Amino acid sequence: MALSDPVADMLTKIRNASQAKHDKVEISNSKLKLQIIKLMKNEGYIKNFKKVIKDGIPYIRVFLKYSDDKSPVIHGVKRISTPGRRVYSGYREMPRIFNGYGIVIVSTSNGVLTGKMAKEQLVGGELICSLW
Repeated sequence: MALSDPVADMLTKIRNASQAKHDKVEISNSKLKLQIIKLMKNEGYIKNFKKVIKDGIPYIRVFLKYSDDKSPVIHGVKRISTPGRRVYSGYREMPRIFNGYGIVIVSTSNGVLTGKMAKEQLVGGELICSLW
C-alpha cells in the first residue's frame, strides 16, 4: 500500500510509540524524514537515531526520550502542511508553538529548519509540523 503522506505516517509512529512508552521505533528512510529527525534530536525531543538496514531495506531507528518520572518528552505532534493543503509562512509570520515551549519545523530554501532558525536566517517556507 502506497502512503499518501509519509511524513504524517512518521510523526504518527513517533507519537504512538512515545505514548506507549516504547524504547525505540523504526521508520522508513528518506532525506526529508532524516532531516526532521536530526532537528528533533538537536532540540532534545529524542535521545538518538541510527540508520540501519534490515532485509536490504534502509530504516531509521529512533530512540525515544523520557523524563525522570517516565513521562514522554514529546507531548504532542501536529502535521501542519498536508499533500492536499500546503501551508507556507514568511519569516515575519512564523508561528510560535505554546508561547515558545514548542517548535515548528519548516522546509526552506536553506534546508529543513526550526521556526527560530528560519527567523534568524530571514527565510520562510512550508510549515511541516509542530512539536511540543
